[in-house]
Amino acid sequence: MQTRKPKLGKGYAQYKDKGFEILGVSMDKAVDKAKWLKAIQDDRLTWKQVGDLKGWENEAGVLYEVTAIPMNFLIDPNGKIIGKYLRGAELDKKLEEIFAK
Repeated sequence: MQTRKPKLGKGYAQYKDKGFEILGVSMDKAVDKAKWLKAIQDDRLTWKQVGDLKGWENEAGVLYEVTAIPMNFLIDPNGKIIGKYLRGAELDKKLEEIFAK
């Protein structure tokens, strides 16, 4: 079954065996936990999902200064941010640059 996030799902399928990982971080509050879990299932997201259910006070969100959603960061194995806000063709190009070695 294919994800409802086709571009992201394509990149994940293509590079996950080479070390590419996606971590979805929820900005939901505890009262919305059931909706968040349903959205993961409905969107058929196969990558890791986490959330501390603190809404915009989410520890990862605060650490990475998340001010809007969706937002994304490419982080290398050493924890260094090597890309931000990449979508579509830009994301494809960056992933190819990283993994097509």
